Amino acid sequence: MRTSRTRKYMASACIVAASCAPVVLAIALHAPPATAQAFPARSIRMVVPFAPGGPVDTIARVVSPRLAESLGQPVLIDNRAGGGSTIGTELVVRSPADGYTVLLTSSSIAINPSIYTQLTFDPVRDLAPVTWVAASPLALVVHPALPVKSVGDLVRLARKRNGELVYASSGTGSAPHLAGELFASMVGARLVHVPYKGAGPATGDLLAGHVQVMFNNMLNAVPNVQAGKLRALGVTSAQRSPALPDTPSISEAGVPGYEATTWYAYFAPGGTPRALAERHHREMAAALKLREVLGRLSAQGVDPVGAGPDELARHLELEIRKWAKVVKSSGARAE
Repeated sequence: MRTSRTRKYMASACIVAASCAPVVLAIALHAPPATAQAFPARSIRMVVPFAPGGPVDTIARVVSPRLAESLGQPVLIDNRAGGGSTIGTELVVRSPADGYTVLLTSSSIAINPSIYTQLTFDPVRDLAPVTWVAASPLALVVHPALPVKSVGDLVRLARKRNGELVYASSGTGSAPHLAGELFASMVGARLVHVPYKGAGPATGDLLAGHVQVMFNNMLNAVPNVQAGKLRALGVTSAQRSPALPDTPSISEAGVPGYEATTWYAYFAPGGTPRALAERHHREMAAALKLREVLGRLSAQGVDPVGAGPDELARHLELEIRKWAKVVKSSGARAE
């Protein structure tokens, strides 16, 4: 049986609990989530939707050690090549939006919606923009055995052997693919497109002479041009590139108005909390400012950008509209 004193203690306890409840609730509502406090608590997977050896893979391997240092967790590169980068991209789209799976990709992300008629994802809707990492022109390079030494020579040969010259790319819908389509349409000749699962394998076949022409990324083109293994005819930017100062722009070399640059960007799955996207952006932007990273990328014609989520989102939408026009006029489609 409860005594009178016991009943008084219980009543007092209830009053105290009731008075404390709003304070406890307020603290709980304003306290940051445990997951946000702990992030990152384990390794991060950086999906590269291209084969090893290409520009995206190279950039990933330059920046990932710096990201691992600043985040305090390993950053593991996961190459998922195929489908013009759609296979690896879809993997990220379907991953949990918890900051532990991210995508480092190229401007193919803006081309694929026009190239693939049955794309299973929408890059604007299904990806969270993080960082516009870098930008770079492409280099129009040929195997030394091809009897051309200038853009004009290539144009004349392409017209003479219409539909015979073969050019490689890092995949259907990639920037090198569309750069070739744009070039062919502007010079009035047909080139045969051969897509590969990444720039690395494509460059390997170009070096072996199995294909004759390629609009190659600067990371792969510059060292091979300097070694005399490939011949550079032009660059796809409006101006010359400091990485190949003796090589004219394609526009300068006889195809007025030609321009097709590529860019690289960092995304997370759609629905990723803004705070996590901002954390990834801060770390990536800081890594791109490091002297070692700047030196390794700039020496190969890649210009770090480091712009944040909002600027990347705007750039992506502009690029989707731009390349949709090129795809429509060229008739390019995924094979």
